[in-house]
Amino acid sequence: MFTRSSASGRVLRAALLGLSLLLLVGCAGAQMGLFSGTRPTELGTQGGRLAPVRTHLQNAVSSFADTPYHRIEPIATGPNPQATFTRLAEAIRQTPGARIIEQRDGYLYAEFETRWMKFIDDAEFLLDASARVIHVRSPSRLGRKDFGVNRSRIESLRATIANSAN
Repeated sequence: MFTRSSASGRVLRAALLGLSLLLLVGCAGAQMGLFSGTRPTELGTQGGRLAPVRTHLQNAVSSFADTPYHRIEPIATGPNPQATFTRLAEAIRQTPGARIIEQRDGYLYAEFETRWMKFIDDAEFLLDASARVIHVRSPSRLGRKDFGVNRSRIESLRATIANSAN
């Protein structure tokens, strides 16, 4: 006859085994690129602005956004906008998991890949030299929420640029 404690022990072991298998399959899938999504087609500038973010999702920030969750301040350049833009590109190159995909006069597009699950966020930067700012747009490719990752990344880049100017 089974005792109550041995039955609950078997259930617990089965649950832990199932969870372990799920984690293993998830990690294997991530390493195969199943969570990277596809590169968006709405990249680049449109009328001197970056594309709008999808406001029904909480997985993006943009200096052009109107909604409180999505709105982030552009990066101030100070008196030498081009030098700040160059420092931004260097800061991105030094960021683990980052790849600059396109860089041209006043525009930069980079992908940021997370280490373990291989999620990819697409970040665009647009220099407005006359306003002395760099506009930013950074959405996640997959998921409804980013848990503040895009905002945190942009703020980290902002701090790195500011520190490298000194």
